[in-house]
Amino acid sequence: MEKLNKRDLVELVAEKAHLSKKDAEEAIDVTFSLMEKALLSGKEVNITNFGVLVPKMKGERIGTDPKTHEHITIKAKNSVIFRLSKTLKSKMNK
Repeated sequence: MEKLNKRDLVELVAEKAHLSKKDAEEAIDVTFSLMEKALLSGKEVNITNFGVLVPKMKGERIGTDPKTHEHITIKAKNSVIFRLSKTLKSKMNK
């Protein structure tokens, strides 16, 4: 499976949008910065025909230490859930 990293994304955006690589990188950086800010403030990020990023607090729970098999307490933490849009999901499953 191939990967698409930020450098690849910058090149593709620059090419498709007829921008310089510097402008494309700045646009991508601003986009992700705004998405990060929204998630940190507890807002969902909904990208039409792509998916939704949802901030979620995972509560404290009891788990098992894989080495010792003892029960341990796993602290509560913030996380992000990604839900695919129906459109993208159907395209991926064709």
